[in-house]
Amino acid sequence: MVSIVVADASHQQYGSLLCQMIEEAAKARGTGIAKRDPIYIQQKMQEGKAIIAFDNQTGQETDKKVVGFCYIETWQDQKYVVNSGLIVHPDYRKTGLAKSIKKAIFELSKKKYPDAKLFGITTSLAVMKINSDLGYKPVTFSELTQDDAFWKGCQSCVNYDILQRNERKLCLCTGMMCDLATYKAPSKPEEKRQKWENFVRFLKLRSLRLQRKISIFPRLKDVIYHENKSK
Repeated sequence: MVSIVVADASHQQYGSLLCQMIEEAAKARGTGIAKRDPIYIQQKMQEGKAIIAFDNQTGQETDKKVVGFCYIETWQDQKYVVNSGLIVHPDYRKTGLAKSIKKAIFELSKKKYPDAKLFGITTSLAVMKINSDLGYKPVTFSELTQDDAFWKGCQSCVNYDILQRNERKLCLCTGMMCDLATYKAPSKPEEKRQKWENFVRFLKLRSLRLQRKISIFPRLKDVIYHENKSK
């Protein structure tokens, strides 16, 4: 039975394991995910700024298995908020767990920072679809936080050279944002469908921009291929 809870100090023992899960996911996908430090993850747990998921089939505390995680970061005096480090154990992917974790961390962010702009950058189409359903909209990198500390976190990503050479205006990741101050949840299936269709059109235009840079950054071919699969 999978349970999703707000992490606290009692969960700090899982910090190193979660960092390992994040790094292994990056290697498996061959895409960029910035490395995390266990101490930093533990700090987020202490502050109540993280969501953690467990599977406990037997009900015994010793049999708890960590199967998912996500945490909150803030930038520019809490004007911008990020739900970062989303990870789901390989055995629990395509089960809806990622969507449940994203929804839980979204609600926690809204509760803690109701006036902030919640944003994210990702290469995952699955995450983009979840974000779209939650109410995120695609944005350019210029609309995201310009806090150097945020972008410094990308330095361990394998695609950092692309970000640097494009002056932080373009990379393999796609930017999405939700203004929590004016947020209104999509209430009908057709609203969610329309939002996703609008997002797909955005990806098509983005792919055209990326095609012009393939000769400089060959890795962009994979991004264009995966984004075109969504159409």
